[in-house]
Amino acid sequence: MQYEIQGDTLPVVICSLEQGEAMITERGSMAWMSPNMKMDTTSGGGLGKAFGRMLSGDSIFQNTYTAQNGPGLIAFASSFPGSIQAFTVARGQEYILQKKAFLAAETGVELSVHFQKKAGAGLFGGEGFILQRVAGQGVVFAEFDGHVVEYELAAGQQMVIDSGYLAAMSASCQIDIQAVPGLKNMMLGGEGLFNTVLTGPGHIWLQTMPISSVAGALRPYFPSTNS
Repeated sequence: MQYEIQGDTLPVVICSLEQGEAMITERGSMAWMSPNMKMDTTSGGGLGKAFGRMLSGDSIFQNTYTAQNGPGLIAFASSFPGSIQAFTVARGQEYILQKKAFLAAETGVELSVHFQKKAGAGLFGGEGFILQRVAGQGVVFAEFDGHVVEYELAAGQQMVIDSGYLAAMSASCQIDIQAVPGLKNMMLGGEGLFNTVLTGPGHIWLQTMPISSVAGALRPYFPSTNS
Protein backbone atom coordinates (compact mmCIF):
# COMPACT_ATOMS: atom_id res chain seq x y z
CA MET A 1 0.00 0.00 0.00
CA GLN A 2 1.23 3.45 -0.97
CA TYR A 3 -0.39 6.63 0.30
CA GLU A 4 -0.33 10.40 -0.05
CA ILE A 5 -1.85 12.96 2.33
CA GLN A 6 -3.14 16.06 0.54
CA GLY A 7 -4.82 19.25 1.72
CA ASP A 8 -4.12 21.68 4.54
CA THR A 9 -7.13 22.44 6.72
CA LEU A 10 -9.40 19.73 5.28
CA PRO A 11 -6.99 16.90 4.42
CA VAL A 12 -7.55 13.61 2.64
CA VAL A 13 -5.35 10.50 2.48
CA ILE A 14 -5.28 8.77 -0.92
CA CYS A 15 -4.25 5.09 -0.78
CA SER A 16 -3.03 3.10 -3.78
CA LEU A 17 -3.49 -0.65 -3.30
CA GLU A 18 -2.18 -3.67 -5.13
CA GLN A 19 -4.62 -6.41 -6.08
CA GLY A 20 -5.83 -8.19 -2.94
CA GLU A 21 -4.74 -5.46 -0.53
CA ALA A 22 -7.43 -4.06 1.74
CA MET A 23 -8.19 -1.13 4.05
CA ILE A 24 -10.57 -0.90 7.01
CA THR A 25 -12.49 2.10 8.32
CA GLU A 26 -14.89 2.48 11.22
CA ARG A 27 -17.39 4.94 9.81
CA GLY A 28 -18.35 6.76 6.61
CA SER A 29 -14.89 8.17 5.94
CA MET A 30 -14.55 6.90 2.36
CA ALA A 31 -14.49 9.93 0.04
CA TRP A 32 -13.87 8.32 -3.36
CA MET A 33 -12.50 5.09 -4.81
CA SER A 34 -11.88 3.22 -8.03
CA PRO A 35 -14.75 0.98 -9.21
CA ASN A 36 -12.85 -2.26 -8.50
CA MET A 37 -12.79 -1.67 -4.73
CA LYS A 38 -15.10 -4.20 -3.06
CA MET A 39 -16.80 -3.14 0.20
CA ASP A 40 -17.66 -5.61 2.96
CA THR A 41 -19.22 -4.63 6.32
CA THR A 42 -18.53 -6.82 9.38
CA SER A 43 -18.44 -6.60 13.18
CA GLY A 44 -14.65 -6.74 12.98
CA GLY A 45 -13.89 -9.56 15.40
CA GLY A 46 -17.15 -10.22 17.21
CA LEU A 47 -19.54 -8.35 19.48
CA GLY A 48 -16.98 -7.85 22.27
CA LYS A 49 -14.55 -5.94 20.07
CA ALA A 50 -17.41 -4.11 18.36
CA PHE A 51 -18.76 -2.90 21.71
CA GLY A 52 -15.27 -1.78 22.75
CA ARG A 53 -14.91 0.26 19.57
CA MET A 54 -18.27 1.87 20.22
CA LEU A 55 -17.12 2.91 23.71
CA SER A 56 -13.99 4.48 22.22
CA GLY A 57 -16.04 6.68 19.91
CA ASP A 58 -16.23 4.64 16.71
CA SER A 59 -18.98 2.60 15.10
CA ILE A 60 -19.87 -0.99 15.93
CA PHE A 61 -19.23 -2.20 12.38
CA GLN A 62 -16.12 -2.03 10.21
CA ASN A 63 -16.02 -1.49 6.46
CA THR A 64 -13.33 -3.40 4.58
CA TYR A 65 -12.39 -2.22 1.06
CA THR A 66 -10.42 -4.70 -1.07
CA ALA A 67 -8.80 -4.10 -4.48
CA GLN A 68 -10.00 -6.73 -6.95
CA ASN A 69 -8.96 -7.53 -10.54
CA GLY A 70 -5.95 -5.21 -10.44
CA PRO A 71 -4.65 -2.20 -8.49
CA GLY A 72 -7.18 -0.01 -6.71
CA LEU A 73 -7.45 3.48 -5.25
CA ILE A 74 -9.39 4.71 -2.22
CA ALA A 75 -9.43 8.05 -0.40
CA PHE A 76 -10.43 8.80 3.21
CA ALA A 77 -11.31 12.38 4.16
CA SER A 78 -11.14 14.16 7.50
CA SER A 79 -14.47 15.07 9.12
CA PHE A 80 -13.20 18.31 10.75
CA PRO A 81 -10.60 20.97 9.87
CA GLY A 82 -7.30 19.63 11.08
CA SER A 83 -4.61 17.09 10.26
CA ILE A 84 -4.27 13.48 9.17
CA GLN A 85 -1.28 11.63 10.62
CA ALA A 86 0.10 8.23 9.59
CA PHE A 87 1.38 5.78 12.22
CA THR A 88 3.33 2.60 11.47
CA VAL A 89 2.22 -0.01 13.99
CA ALA A 90 4.32 -3.07 14.78
CA ARG A 91 5.03 -5.41 17.68
CA GLY A 92 6.17 -3.27 20.60
CA GLN A 93 5.22 -0.12 18.69
CA GLU A 94 1.67 0.66 19.71
CA TYR A 95 -0.12 3.98 20.10
CA ILE A 96 -2.90 5.54 22.13
CA LEU A 97 -5.20 7.90 20.20
CA GLN A 98 -7.77 10.41 21.35
CA LYS A 99 -11.38 9.27 21.21
CA LYS A 100 -12.77 9.17 17.63
CA ALA A 101 -9.32 9.78 16.06
CA PHE A 102 -9.18 6.54 14.04
CA LEU A 103 -9.77 7.16 10.33
CA ALA A 104 -8.58 4.08 8.40
CA ALA A 105 -5.89 1.40 8.44
CA GLU A 106 -4.43 -1.61 6.74
CA THR A 107 -6.22 -4.82 7.72
CA GLY A 108 -3.32 -5.98 9.91
CA VAL A 109 -4.01 -3.16 12.39
CA GLU A 110 -6.14 -3.90 15.46
CA LEU A 111 -8.27 -1.16 17.01
CA SER A 112 -9.36 -1.59 20.62
CA VAL A 113 -10.50 0.39 23.63
CA HIS A 114 -7.90 1.76 26.08
CA PHE A 115 -9.05 2.45 29.65
CA GLN A 116 -7.31 5.00 31.84
CA LYS A 117 -5.73 3.19 34.77
CA LYS A 118 -5.90 6.19 37.08
CA ALA A 119 -9.34 7.47 38.03
CA GLY A 120 -8.17 11.08 38.23
CA ALA A 121 -6.86 11.10 34.66
CA GLY A 122 -10.11 9.56 33.49
CA LEU A 123 -12.39 11.98 35.30
CA PHE A 124 -10.47 15.24 34.78
CA GLY A 125 -7.99 14.61 31.97
CA GLY A 126 -10.26 15.87 29.19
CA GLU A 127 -10.72 12.56 27.35
CA GLY A 128 -12.56 10.50 29.98
CA PHE A 129 -11.69 6.95 30.92
CA ILE A 130 -11.70 5.66 27.35
CA LEU A 131 -9.20 6.24 24.54
CA GLN A 132 -8.32 4.24 21.43
CA ARG A 133 -5.42 1.80 21.18
CA VAL A 134 -3.92 0.67 17.85
CA ALA A 135 -1.75 -2.45 17.69
CA GLY A 136 -0.92 -5.24 15.27
CA GLN A 137 0.98 -4.67 12.03
CA GLY A 138 0.56 -1.99 9.36
CA VAL A 139 -0.16 1.67 8.74
CA VAL A 140 -3.01 3.46 10.50
CA PHE A 141 -4.34 6.94 9.72
CA ALA A 142 -5.76 9.19 12.44
CA GLU A 143 -7.45 12.58 12.21
CA PHE A 144 -6.71 15.34 14.71
CA ASP A 145 -8.10 18.81 15.33
CA GLY A 146 -6.11 21.76 14.02
CA HIS A 147 -2.34 21.63 13.54
CA VAL A 148 -0.26 18.90 15.21
CA VAL A 149 2.96 19.51 17.17
CA GLU A 150 5.19 16.57 18.15
CA TYR A 151 7.60 16.03 21.04
CA GLU A 152 9.87 13.16 22.04
CA LEU A 153 9.92 12.65 25.82
CA ALA A 154 12.82 10.94 27.55
CA ALA A 155 12.23 8.58 30.46
CA GLY A 156 10.69 10.61 33.28
CA GLN A 157 10.41 13.78 31.19
CA GLN A 158 7.03 15.45 31.44
CA MET A 159 4.80 17.80 29.45
CA VAL A 160 1.87 19.64 31.07
CA ILE A 161 -0.99 20.33 28.67
CA ASP A 162 -4.46 21.76 28.87
CA SER A 163 -7.21 19.16 28.81
CA GLY A 164 -8.24 18.10 25.31
CA TYR A 165 -4.96 18.96 23.56
CA LEU A 166 -3.61 15.40 23.59
CA ALA A 167 -3.96 13.89 20.11
CA ALA A 168 -1.88 10.73 20.47
CA MET A 169 1.01 9.21 22.37
CA SER A 170 3.23 6.15 22.34
CA ALA A 171 1.77 3.36 24.46
CA SER A 172 4.91 3.62 26.63
CA CYS A 173 3.86 7.09 27.86
CA GLN A 174 1.85 7.64 31.03
CA ILE A 175 -1.04 10.07 31.48
CA ASP A 176 -2.12 11.70 34.74
CA ILE A 177 -3.64 14.96 35.99
CA GLN A 178 -2.50 17.68 38.35
CA ALA A 179 -4.45 20.50 39.97
CA VAL A 180 -3.77 24.05 38.84
CA PRO A 181 -1.71 25.56 41.71
CA GLY A 182 -3.35 28.24 43.83
CA LEU A 183 -7.03 28.92 44.49
CA LYS A 184 -6.89 32.26 42.66
CA ASN A 185 -5.41 30.61 39.59
CA MET A 186 -8.12 27.94 39.70
CA MET A 187 -11.00 30.38 40.02
CA LEU A 188 -9.79 33.30 37.90
CA GLY A 189 -7.18 31.94 35.51
CA GLY A 190 -9.67 30.61 32.96
CA GLU A 191 -7.72 27.37 32.52
CA GLY A 192 -9.96 25.10 34.57
CA LEU A 193 -9.10 23.17 37.74
CA PHE A 194 -6.81 20.50 36.32
CA ASN A 195 -4.13 20.02 33.67
CA THR A 196 -3.06 16.80 31.97
CA VAL A 197 0.47 15.52 32.63
CA LEU A 198 2.21 13.26 30.09
CA THR A 199 5.32 11.35 31.18
CA GLY A 200 7.86 9.66 28.93
CA PRO A 201 9.51 7.72 27.53
CA GLY A 202 7.79 8.01 24.20
CA HIS A 203 6.46 10.30 21.50
CA ILE A 204 3.48 12.62 21.93
CA TRP A 205 1.30 14.43 19.38
CA LEU A 206 -0.53 17.58 20.52
CA GLN A 207 -3.39 19.24 18.62
CA THR A 208 -3.88 23.00 18.49
CA MET A 209 -7.68 23.24 18.17
CA PRO A 210 -9.74 20.59 20.02
CA ILE A 211 -13.36 20.43 18.93
CA SER A 212 -14.37 21.22 22.53
CA SER A 213 -12.48 24.53 22.29
CA VAL A 214 -14.18 25.36 18.99
CA ALA A 215 -17.58 24.63 20.52
CA GLY A 216 -16.78 26.82 23.53
CA ALA A 217 -15.67 29.72 21.33
CA LEU A 218 -18.82 29.54 19.20
CA ARG A 219 -21.33 28.98 22.02
CA PRO A 220 -21.92 32.72 22.77
CA TYR A 221 -23.00 33.23 19.14
CA PHE A 222 -25.68 30.50 19.17
CA PRO A 223 -29.29 31.51 19.82
CA SER A 224 -30.42 30.77 23.36
CA THR A 225 -32.98 27.98 23.68
CA ASN A 226 -34.67 29.90 26.51
CA SER A 227 -35.44 33.00 24.45
